[in-house]
Amino acid sequence: MTVTIPESPRLLMPGMAGLVPGVERYRVTGGAVTALLLGAGDHLQIIDPEGCQPVEVAAFDADGNSDPGLLGERSGSPARGIAAILATNQYDARRVASALEAKGIDLGAATAIQLFATDSPAGEAVWLTAMADVVCVIGIPGRKMVPHEQNPPTDIITFVYRTTPPAPGLQILPTPLADQNQDLRIRAATARAYEVKAGEFIQIIDVEGRECSDFQCFDTARLDGGVEAALDATVTRSLMGASYPMPGLYAKYYSQDFTPMVEVIHDTVGRHDTFNTACNVKYYEEMGYPGHVNCSDNFNLVLAPYEITQRRGWEAINFFYNTNLDDANQLYFEEPWSRPGDYVLMRALTDLVCVSSACPCDIDAANGWQPTDIHVRVYPTTNTFKKATAFRMSTDAEPELTKESGFHPQTSQLTRNFTEYSGYWLANSYTNHGAVDEYWATRQKAGIIDLSPLRKYEVTGPDAELLLQTCVTRNIRRLAVGQVVYTAMCYDTGGMIDDGTVYRLGQNNFRWIGGSDASGLWLRKQAEKRGLQVWVRDATDQLHNVQVQGPLSREILSEVIWTRPDQANISELGWFRLSIGRIGDEHGIPIVVSRTGYTGELGFEVFCHPTDAVDVWDTIWTAGRPKGLTPVGLEALDMLRIEAGLVFAGYEFCDQTNPYEAGIGFTVPLKTKEEDFIGRDALIRAKEHPQRTLVGLELAGEDPAGNGDPVMVGRQQVGTVTSGIRSPILGTNIALCRMAVEYAAIGTEVEVGKMDGHQKRLPAKVVRFPHYDPDKERVRN
Repeated sequence: MTVTIPESPRLLMPGMAGLVPGVERYRVTGGAVTALLLGAGDHLQIIDPEGCQPVEVAAFDADGNSDPGLLGERSGSPARGIAAILATNQYDARRVASALEAKGIDLGAATAIQLFATDSPAGEAVWLTAMADVVCVIGIPGRKMVPHEQNPPTDIITFVYRTTPPAPGLQILPTPLADQNQDLRIRAATARAYEVKAGEFIQIIDVEGRECSDFQCFDTARLDGGVEAALDATVTRSLMGASYPMPGLYAKYYSQDFTPMVEVIHDTVGRHDTFNTACNVKYYEEMGYPGHVNCSDNFNLVLAPYEITQRRGWEAINFFYNTNLDDANQLYFEEPWSRPGDYVLMRALTDLVCVSSACPCDIDAANGWQPTDIHVRVYPTTNTFKKATAFRMSTDAEPELTKESGFHPQTSQLTRNFTEYSGYWLANSYTNHGAVDEYWATRQKAGIIDLSPLRKYEVTGPDAELLLQTCVTRNIRRLAVGQVVYTAMCYDTGGMIDDGTVYRLGQNNFRWIGGSDASGLWLRKQAEKRGLQVWVRDATDQLHNVQVQGPLSREILSEVIWTRPDQANISELGWFRLSIGRIGDEHGIPIVVSRTGYTGELGFEVFCHPTDAVDVWDTIWTAGRPKGLTPVGLEALDMLRIEAGLVFAGYEFCDQTNPYEAGIGFTVPLKTKEEDFIGRDALIRAKEHPQRTLVGLELAGEDPAGNGDPVMVGRQQVGTVTSGIRSPILGTNIALCRMAVEYAAIGTEVEVGKMDGHQKRLPAKVVRFPHYDPDKERVRN
């Protein structure tokens, strides 16, 4: 069959898989292994997106014999990389090893096809074809990266092209999280009831994406006593303080009598509805579709054996239903955010009778106009699943569950108050401390902060300097080995992609550290577009970091960090400089330390491999605790950085904000960087004709300003607050504000609007920016 694709598609949906039947996509992470069953004639495409990543592929026949010829290759070599991965204690490795053992496959005698090299270009692809039915094992060898090296194991993308596509309705489901004791398919436009014991886990999966699933549950014991104790959305919203619970501290759904029913453990979507009933006959009648099948009637049908009272419209948790409120107080909905295989995982907190639907609505966008199936799995109580949401580094990327940094085993002993930040759990504040105490510790003594989610990309190769010179605003050609520079990265419009730091580790060796994956992906895109000989590889999972900040930070780290004679020691290390060192002595844990930070205080950042993070934390903690070293969470960090005038993505800048408007115009040295770079022309125009700039405000009274508050002169809005706090050390109410240049002069009086911007005003005036240590004397000390 020939399919003609229009040259200009009418609709782009990068969030959906977009794979035709018979094509499957798999992501194999660096240092991991996966196994696939291939049929004779199936084609296997293996892509190295980042370059330099060797891959091993082993094929086994029905008798467990290894033979590269099964994939059309004449020869191979011992599968040492795969064997090493399977010998680890990783869950996926254990699962693959058990499956291979069950099939009688001996890895010790296996021969693997070796793909790619340590200098292969980004995007290189290899095709293999199964000559018979085979078990195919794909391994991505890689050892842990030493912090000053730049060889992280990176991910591989694999496509399988089946000669016999699966029959309709047999879509590929995500790999089970564990062995399940119930496996239920809910066909489109139907519902199913099922029973779950306390402690068991319920996974509700959107099979094809864009499909809503209403969920309700009843306490079994009370139901047996004639009481229909159902989940109550209003009570849940009130107790959780949110439109719907999410994994973390506020994760439970409650009944009408305030009894917890289920707890959300995983959520890969993050957009649901608790305001509407399940769809019902009245809705369809009023839309002109009398007699239309609906979730409420389906609920009544499947709950009848439990003698549960029928309802015309069932209150339910509408998983994957994408609703919101607009400025006119209108409740509206759009297509669901869920994609094929997305799911919600809940833990039953008591014995339950549950009911789930696959919504039948096909008259609007609720199910993307096409109702499809829902799948439910129930896992035994013996399992343990860590709480997680899903993070995607780009719209079309695979979801990754929230991770714990290498320092999490230690920070989690000091607090349970964690929040998801860029795909990791980070502490908000610490038990027996709190944000204010943590703040003062950093200002007066020292604080230690886990900031492992910062994105680290290794930029290496002969054209590494040229790539960064092209993509960031600073003059990278002036950057010496061992030096660090803070810079902006912009689009051609001058709008900011990210801010971050560039570390120069060698002549052709750089490390980009930024806030989001967008910047790393932009570097890789520009390298490919310009045909540069440079590799941009993601090392975020290989380098975790803590900041040690405050007046005593140098004294603390001097006791625990050893450096070679050719590297500056901690006492000598200059501002925005780095050293390669070790913890303790020349035989200790390898680290990279830089004199950088995000607090406005003298401070350092220490980078190590995640497997070494606990020992690094313990060593610093032991040396620092007698000197008042205190763990610091995100709440205190926000106070510190606002006082110091340090910008934050989504607050002080976005892609509609240029560096001048974000308050970091100093990162654009137009006079000394004469070479062209992306955004230069737009930034020249912005400097010559400025419209907005970042200023400091000092507010009267104690009401703090918040992000998005309008800054007014009369009825005219002249600015917008980006961040605001009550400053402990200054004793004043302060804010950062993006202000029209006509009102940016120091001493200008304005008003910050609260409520609707007019009914409540906070008098304010423009003051010197930053508010705290404006001459940077403390960080330079």
